[in-house]
Amino acid sequence: MTLHAAIEQVLAQGKRMMTPVEIADSLNKNSWYSKKDGSAIKSSQIGARVKNYPHLFRKEGSLISLKSNTGTKKLNITKPKGKVGLSDENLKLKLTLKVLMNEKNFKPAGEIDGNLPDIPGLYCLRIAQPGILPVSFSSVLKSREHNIIYIGIASKSLRKRLNQELRAKGHGTFFRSIGAVLGYVPEKGSLVGKRNQNNYRFAKGDEKKIIAWINENLRVNWVQLEEDLSSFEAVLLNEQLPLLNIAGNPGALEEIRLLRNKCKQIARTKD
Repeated sequence: MTLHAAIEQVLAQGKRMMTPVEIADSLNKNSWYSKKDGSAIKSSQIGARVKNYPHLFRKEGSLISLKSNTGTKKLNITKPKGKVGLSDENLKLKLTLKVLMNEKNFKPAGEIDGNLPDIPGLYCLRIAQPGILPVSFSSVLKSREHNIIYIGIASKSLRKRLNQELRAKGHGTFFRSIGAVLGYVPEKGSLVGKRNQNNYRFAKGDEKKIIAWINENLRVNWVQLEEDLSSFEAVLLNEQLPLLNIAGNPGALEEIRLLRNKCKQIARTKD
């Protein structure tokens, strides 16, 4: 769990405004977030993180609160006492997200063909070396302290969805975004006369280059899940703020929207 997500959970559990000292004390006791060097979390660290996420937190003097509980799912992760443990829903959520987000479970994108299951589920994409992205994007990942670039759901088939997103077999939202980020644009006028004026595609040669880049630089993980996909996705988007997600992501980047709009305009323009 990231520090800002842990702060969210403390505030959601407490249901009141809290000082940075109180939040730090709570996190040092419950161990929801641990620093890499094992040292105690300081109130100054809480203040700095809250300042970096103004869309999540409100600060009034020395007191901090959540701006909104929308999309924040409070987790009951206290240790069970006797026969009283986690609710089925919260246990399922906690375990599923733990498996999905564990970096050890991610596989190189170039090695997943033939292993994708034809089942519903959640998937996550990480970039091995964020520094290869344009600096405006790599700097965002550095500030967010992770390498997660996309989280999505497959309501029917992970195989079909990931083939859309990573292999350009159909209309993949992620594929259009990463292509635009890498500087590719669709062929001029390629959407003219098409019913859907948003699903632009890149030229076949460019698609092959984007796929090769994906295979070399991205890591993929997925989990099977048939119910509450949207709810689980909302929790992850709110907690992780993946780089390229737009819909439902409180950390969505305006630069992504502008690049995609540029591609749409080119594809809609007649010669």
